[in-house]
Amino acid sequence: MMKQMLRLLVLFVILLSACKKDNESYDGFVKVKDGNFYLNGEEYHFFGANYWQGMNLGAPKGGDRERLIRELDHLKSLGITNLRVLAASEGDSLMRYCVHPALQTGPGEYKEEIWQGLDFLLAEMAKRKMKAVMVLGNFWTWSGGFPQYLRWAGMGEVPYPQEPEFSWQNFTDYTKQFYFNQAAQEMMQNHIVAVINRVNSLTGIAYKDDATIMAWQLANEPRGYDVPEAFRKWTRATSKFIKGLDANHMVCLGTEGNTSGKAAGVNVFTDNDDPNIDYITMHIWAQNWGWYKPGQSDSVFVDMLDKVNKYWDDHVTVARKLNKPIVLEEFGIARDDCSYNVNSTSHCRDNFFEYIFSKVHDSQTNGGRVKGFNFWSYSGEGRPAQAGQFWKKGDPFIGDPPHELQGWYGVYNTDSTTLNLFKQYKL
Repeated sequence: MMKQMLRLLVLFVILLSACKKDNESYDGFVKVKDGNFYLNGEEYHFFGANYWQGMNLGAPKGGDRERLIRELDHLKSLGITNLRVLAASEGDSLMRYCVHPALQTGPGEYKEEIWQGLDFLLAEMAKRKMKAVMVLGNFWTWSGGFPQYLRWAGMGEVPYPQEPEFSWQNFTDYTKQFYFNQAAQEMMQNHIVAVINRVNSLTGIAYKDDATIMAWQLANEPRGYDVPEAFRKWTRATSKFIKGLDANHMVCLGTEGNTSGKAAGVNVFTDNDDPNIDYITMHIWAQNWGWYKPGQSDSVFVDMLDKVNKYWDDHVTVARKLNKPIVLEEFGIARDDCSYNVNSTSHCRDNFFEYIFSKVHDSQTNGGRVKGFNFWSYSGEGRPAQAGQFWKKGDPFIGDPPHELQGWYGVYNTDSTTLNLFKQYKL
């Protein structure tokens, strides 16, 4: 009798294990199936934040780990369970409008202190059951990205559009050379290998085996401009490369979707029609795209919302065709009257955020394709050294990156009217 009971128990354990392996996975990794995210067999939805500075704050010397812990606790209390963070920054001493200290200071040359900052961030997120989207590159200068790789590849100085002698056209013409420069691409590939195989110095877990990580993201807002074929050749090769290194994690592009016009050389359907891209990313920049800025009339605000709805619907239609979920991973707007003053009100932002929150919440609860968001961006306890000026080495890290005027879009830990919205829509 005892032997028979033992046999039945063993059989039960085997069947249970087989069921778990067959039904997505119960190992803590977020997966995609039938247009949905799943975590441990259940649908996964989230409200999230952009928190790119987490790696630098976590550094044991130049960072501020106590601040990082307080900010993670604050985010968790708001219902934020997903953070989009830098897993790469490239910057030698000459790189301007860029995060310093950078993780990579020369091709293959790393600051272990910043690696340890990323280790600490992931370890603390795991304690709070948060998931991380790990950004591996950047089209813009603020984390080094493509421009820094091109400089290292001998393509000359970066034409910074923040400086009067250069335009954004000069900059984009420079940066799109990345898609044709084998040396620059190999430098980035080498970093991808390094970060995926990194073993966390605190937990002993390799990043490729760490369920705290939700996905690898190719780059922040990569664009094709007038070379979309070369752009997509790179995205397809790179997503396949990542999948070959790591079978546990999802991969996404990091593009804005369609952006507000065709000149950016991106197409949400064509770009994401790739078996190695697991879900669609979408950004909505109403102010940057000229749809609205705080202080304009209510009628302009309403017209902006109409544009948001059409943009949203266009991307949802593509998601249905591709049978993939969407994450709205960037959206933001300035404080009232476009002020950079930390004490300025944020009524326009609150109205915009509430509208976006309600749309995402409705999608999550009614089977829509948009499964989560990461608002732009969380500044927490950080305050700009000089509001309305560009970031300089040694300045506090806030949500506004170094290539943008400080105090523009970041949400502070004291912005109570904005933060209360998170509690209202908390999952």
